[in-house]
Amino acid sequence: MNDGGNAVQLLILIGGITLVPALLFTVTGFTRILIVLGFIRTGLGTPTAPPNQVLVGIAIFLTIFVMAPTFTQIKEQAIDPLTAEKITQAEAFERGQKPLREFMFQQTRTSDLALFVKLAKLERPKTRADVPTYVLIPAFIISELKTAFQIGFLIFLPFLVIDLVVSSTLMSMGMVMLPPVFISLPFKILLFVLVDGWHLVTQSLVQSFA
Repeated sequence: MNDGGNAVQLLILIGGITLVPALLFTVTGFTRILIVLGFIRTGLGTPTAPPNQVLVGIAIFLTIFVMAPTFTQIKEQAIDPLTAEKITQAEAFERGQKPLREFMFQQTRTSDLALFVKLAKLERPKTRADVPTYVLIPAFIISELKTAFQIGFLIFLPFLVIDLVVSSTLMSMGMVMLPPVFISLPFKILLFVLVDGWHLVTQSLVQSFA
C-alpha cells in the first residue's frame, strides 16, 4: 500500500514539473520582464543580439529576484510545515496560494479583474478572498501585458527619435538609396551604452513590481 502511495506521489510530482513553465509565464513577473527585454532588442534594431537564450536567462533570474520575497513566504508557510509533516498536502497547497495571490493582486488592475469576474458570471466579490484563483490568473496576465507594453513604448521613443532624425538627414542630403538603419544603428547602440541602458531598464523593471 505504501508503494502505491509513493507511486501516486511520484506521478503527481512529475505532472507538477511539467506545469512549471506554464506557471512561470502566468503567475510571476516573467512575462513582463521578457517582453520589455524584447522591446529593447527591437528598438535597438539588433534582432539577434542579445540572443533569445540570453534574454530568457536574464528574464528568469530577474524573475527569481523579484519573486524572492513571495517564494520565501511560500517556503516558510507551506513547504517547511509540509516537510515537517505538521500539515497535509491540501493545507500546504492552500497556504502556498496566499502569498502568490497577494503578489498577483498587487500587480492586477481593478478593471481587468472586474472584466474576468463579469465573464465568469460571478457575484461581485466583497473581499479578495472571494475572487477565485482561476479568475485572478487571467486578469493578472492581461495586466502584465499592458504594463509591459507601456514600458516598451517608453523605451521605444528615444530610438524612434534617432531613426526619424537620421532618415530626415539622409533625405535632405539626397542619400535616398542608403538604408537609414546602417547609420542609425551605431548611434542607438552608442546612446544605449552612454546612458547605461541595461542598468536603467533593470532598475525600472524591478521597481515596477514595487
